[in-house]
Amino acid sequence: MSEAQSRSVSPESRRPLSPHLQVYSPMLTTLMSITHRISGGALYVGTLLLAWWLIAASMNAAAFATANWFLSSVIGRLILFGFTWALFHHLMGGLRHFIQDSGRGMAHPEREHLAKATLAGGIVLTLLVWIIAYAIR
Repeated sequence: MSEAQSRSVSPESRRPLSPHLQVYSPMLTTLMSITHRISGGALYVGTLLLAWWLIAASMNAAAFATANWFLSSVIGRLILFGFTWALFHHLMGGLRHFIQDSGRGMAHPEREHLAKATLAGGIVLTLLVWIIAYAIR
């Protein structure tokens, strides 16, 4: 490109385009960040269900029976299982961020280990809570 041509082109058009998601390969830390946000959104829905159950319990027996019936159904239990996982995954992600905010765990191997611990911890704690709940039921 000649000097005259480069002067006629606006600075914005000479800037490189931002890379798209297809350029980057997904890393575990990226997936954990996305999952952390999704689990935060799921906590809103789960909290609404918990509030519905508590409000129904304070109203009358028929309202509580309806809420209890839904949450005891297969669909309700799957939602509660997902809510439990979202709670623990979000907790573990928060702990990971707390550790990284202190300046630790930012190097390559530690970053990956913390991401794996977040994933495993959320799953293990969810399964543990449900196993204990069914055992004492």
